[in-house]
Amino acid sequence: MSHLQLARSIRAAETLLTRPLTPTLRNSIRNPHLRPLTTSTSTQPSTPKPAPAKPDPLDRVARILSPTPTHQTTPNISKTGLADKPLELETSPEEKIDWTRSFHGLSAAPFPKEAADVLTAATDPEEVEVKPDGILYLPEIKYRRILNRAFGPGGWGLVPRSESIVTPKTVTREYALVCNGRLVSVARGEQDYFSPDGIPTATEGCRSNALVRCCKDLGIASELWDPRWIRKFKAQYTREAFVEHVVNKRKSKIWVRKDDQVSYPWKEMK
Repeated sequence: MSHLQLARSIRAAETLLTRPLTPTLRNSIRNPHLRPLTTSTSTQPSTPKPAPAKPDPLDRVARILSPTPTHQTTPNISKTGLADKPLELETSPEEKIDWTRSFHGLSAAPFPKEAADVLTAATDPEEVEVKPDGILYLPEIKYRRILNRAFGPGGWGLVPRSESIVTPKTVTREYALVCNGRLVSVARGEQDYFSPDGIPTATEGCRSNALVRCCKDLGIASELWDPRWIRKFKAQYTREAFVEHVVNKRKSKIWVRKDDQVSYPWKEMK
């Protein structure tokens, strides 16, 4: 042992003799091979979360190249319905009117004379159309134009009051016509369709059909439900034509306006 090491050992012994004898120090003297227990107050850092894995381009390629599934991947809305039930408002009646249930303003007062004159004006025969089976009708866009003239764009609206019902052939839904913040009429619209792909278009046709029915209560084009007016109109403005179907060669008789020509898929027989 060198002189330097001997000096260090003597100083360490003197330090132990001068320090008070604590239980920890006593154990270290008796068992020099045991390390004293220490309490650590430091907190270990939390394990960092692994970063999200980046999408593998090969997975996307595999999905693109995978064969088209033969089973149905989306629900058939012709069987499940559209699930478009009107939302139930959580506000109190004093804050906002729930038009899905309310009858607010119904028959409260007549509309101003200016609006009433537009709504009850006589139907222009030049705007009336006839279906092949002889039914007279006014295109639904003309009902909207009349409402816009009477109440102004934005002064009226059509509110759904029920969920759409989708049957194997028809879409139907109930709507309410609201004008100037007042309920005017409630009617159920309906529209046929021929394939599930046509259901979205049928829902729009259902809405237009409900609008036409609601407008009857405002007196718009009321002549179209008057049997005497219908007979006079058909005698003056329409004719029956014998036609042949271009595709299946079926012969039949249809109604057309006198100022119109027979159109596809029919061909008039001479």
